Amino acid sequence: MVMQVHAGEIPIHRGHLLSEEDLLIRNHILNLMTQMKTDWTDSKWTSSQMDGIEKRLSEMEKDELVRLSGKSCEITSLGRPFIRNVCMAFDARLLEKAPTTQVFSKTV
Repeated sequence: MVMQVHAGEIPIHRGHLLSEEDLLIRNHILNLMTQMKTDWTDSKWTSSQMDGIEKRLSEMEKDELVRLSGKSCEITSLGRPFIRNVCMAFDARLLEKAPTTQVFSKTV
């Protein structure tokens, strides 16, 4: 940025630097949204992170919205209208920043 200032340019950068975990989350959500399934066999997530995701998905599995098998998640035909809710279970950043009260409308 200093070089840009000396060159008479405005040092503006727009965007967000993604961590390795952000890229993993993005990949799983993209897979779910486009292919209705994702697999974390080769994922670099820790077992505690995966346990948290599986725990958040367990109620959806009971309601037959998703099918969990080993290290994969598939959205069922019943679960398609709830795809955003399924994806939210994978989004660690969303959970970290979740307010204690409802700010906007719910997904469903």
